[in-house]
Amino acid sequence: MVYNVKTDKFEGPMDLLLELIEKEKLDVTELSLAHVADQYLEYIRNEEDIKLENLAEFLSVASKLILIKSRALLPLLEFSEEEEEEIKDLAKQLEEYKKFKEASLVLGKMSEAGRVSYERPSYAGVQDIFYPPENVNIYDFRKYFQSVLQEIPIVEKLDEEIVREVITLEEKINDLQNTLRQRVEMSFGELTHNATDKIDVILSFLAMLEMVKQRIIDVEQNELFQEIKMRNKGVNE
Repeated sequence: MVYNVKTDKFEGPMDLLLELIEKEKLDVTELSLAHVADQYLEYIRNEEDIKLENLAEFLSVASKLILIKSRALLPLLEFSEEEEEEIKDLAKQLEEYKKFKEASLVLGKMSEAGRVSYERPSYAGVQDIFYPPENVNIYDFRKYFQSVLQEIPIVEKLDEEIVREVITLEEKINDLQNTLRQRVEMSFGELTHNATDKIDVILSFLAMLEMVKQRIIDVEQNELFQEIKMRNKGVNE
């Protein structure tokens, strides 16, 4: 069935497409686009008032509608990734256009309402005067102000804490690797000589174990609780 559009002018292909879908009382979906595809194509085929500069835009939408119509008729038909994206974009664009059009109608009504409303004119020479409540004096105002101040919580000074830089195990491993490239061999005590806290020592120990596990370094300890010596394994090889 050919649908004759009564509106003489459309602002663009999206305006035409939205009009067709709303006339059929459909939601903006791929199925509804396929439903009105023939009506859209019939309109641009018979419409002589479409300006040349707008024709390309109308034809671009028409090509996407043909893809959607083809999918509806031939569900097993495969499309390229680009064609799939064009189909999705058309539905999204039309949905966004619908939102903006509805918003423009609301703004239009607000603008029309402004034509029949008037602001109260100001009168030159009239001085604004403050009329305080009766039986209220300056002492009452001071009392009220003090009561408000008392309701404001007092901000207590917080104890200052030292902000320490957080070092990760990965960073500690990199530091140890760089050190052993320069010194080849060093003891664990030398590595942790400048440690600021226990966490730094623990991280250094974990870094050493990880590098032993990865066969990057060799470690040696002659007796229990004696110094651990670390050696860059790459030098020996």
